[in-house]
Amino acid sequence: MALNRLDLNLLHVFDTIYREGSLTRAAKALHLTQPAVSHSLSRLRDHFNDPLFTRQGNQMVPTPLARRFLESMRPGLTQIQNSVNQFHAFDPATQRKTYSLGLRDILESTFLPELMKRLTEYPELEVVSQRIARREMETQLAAGKLDFAVDVLLPVSNQTAHELLRRDRLVVLARKGHPIARDTLTMEDYLNARHVLVSSRTEGPGIEDFELSRLGVRRNIRLRCQHYFAACRVVEETDLVLTMPETYARIIAGRDGFVIMTPPADLPGLDVHLYWHKAYEKEPALTWFREQLKRIA
Repeated sequence: MALNRLDLNLLHVFDTIYREGSLTRAAKALHLTQPAVSHSLSRLRDHFNDPLFTRQGNQMVPTPLARRFLESMRPGLTQIQNSVNQFHAFDPATQRKTYSLGLRDILESTFLPELMKRLTEYPELEVVSQRIARREMETQLAAGKLDFAVDVLLPVSNQTAHELLRRDRLVVLARKGHPIARDTLTMEDYLNARHVLVSSRTEGPGIEDFELSRLGVRRNIRLRCQHYFAACRVVEETDLVLTMPETYARIIAGRDGFVIMTPPADLPGLDVHLYWHKAYEKEPALTWFREQLKRIA
């Protein structure tokens, strides 16, 4: 009998008879009738051309061939069972899983510390954070190379699900002792200051500039750079100011070298969304992790 003609359920019956040492107890453990278990054993005997088990008193004792087969078969059967169980249950305390998370510069700083703190009690879980080009995000999610992405609101297809995690308002960061560092930041002071703009693009306005343009004013951008940490270091050492999301500004301001001010205009905030592919949204391990990200936000 070829392998493709062997019902894999028979292997589970074989393993249970071996473990229980009795057809009656095996039938009870499998929730089957004893004749059904006997029939399965008969099919296995035909396949291997071996009795597999012999009766000695009340015990079904495995033959030498059955012992050799179990030793080679048990690891594979356990692996199959574990793989099947992953689709029906997930225990973060015992199961190993590596999550791939798409995060950009500032979101790494605001999400990862709290996420890893939350995962402290789950030592088998690992996280890989990577920066993915926005044009590739959906492709990576669909291919399963990326489990989740966290980013601003982006246009996506109906195969990509997303959910608002938080809204982050913009604030103005300046060094302590800066000439305009005061409780009330006027539009005049804001426009007269020299600014840092953080952007991955080499040209074009920031989101705050669109609102300023609508008001008919324009700020003086002295430096354009790629990362907020670098921008904050510049602000700490110069009289340049930085308009940035408040969550990260509060982290930076905790170093005690900065002042956080409210912008003089109602600038648009940042909507931070969680993205995932709908094909995988019901997998227990991913459902659990998605809840952790939502709790952090």
